[in-house]
Amino acid sequence: MAHTYQYPRAALTVDCVVFGFDEGDLKILLIERGLDPFKGRWALPGGFVRVEETVDAAARRELAEEAGLTNIFLEQLYTFGEVNRDPRERVVSVGYYALVKLSEHEAKAATDAANAKWFPVSKVPKLAFDHADILATAVERLKGKVRYQPIGFELLPPKFTLSQLQHLYEAVLRTDLDKRNFRKKVLSFGLLVPLKETQMMGRHRPAQLFRFDAEKYEKLKKRGFNFEL
Repeated sequence: MAHTYQYPRAALTVDCVVFGFDEGDLKILLIERGLDPFKGRWALPGGFVRVEETVDAAARRELAEEAGLTNIFLEQLYTFGEVNRDPRERVVSVGYYALVKLSEHEAKAATDAANAKWFPVSKVPKLAFDHADILATAVERLKGKVRYQPIGFELLPPKFTLSQLQHLYEAVLRTDLDKRNFRKKVLSFGLLVPLKETQMMGRHRPAQLFRFDAEKYEKLKKRGFNFEL
């Protein structure tokens, strides 16, 4: 005999803060809501978790469905459970943050989204639900994380200059870094592979390109290596 469930059930959703980096700006991907509530308002990509799927699977499915994003860095952030955060019903949301290479992912709206667009974090419009709180939490997490784990490379093209790398860290940390000290520190880890290619940087002389050695990092990490900027 099936037992009746005596407690009312809260609905469960996922909301994803998708970061990208472009021309010195840290950006996030927003979806224009095509449905009520908050129709026409910008929001984080996300949606309801299906009964048969895990929250991680739901987050990846929503990013694929709403923004065409697959095979990206994704990490659980925090659970947001304010009682009145959704006007429809009692909804608890598991927040995530994702990192994508903008060169490989154009913003494109799908399914119930009216539009999808990248916004600089410093110029985000008024967001639906409590998504401003979720965004603020994700920005703080990213700030802390880039200092001790090389996740910043998830935001850069596969080949990058040291200037691009420095600009990324400055954008995330919201501070200016000393050029000489920064370069000395990042090169001291031995995780950047110099390439025989260069890239023109405005009117300056060509800058050398590097790539991040992920395999070497994984090996060092197993030995207790600490990446700390």
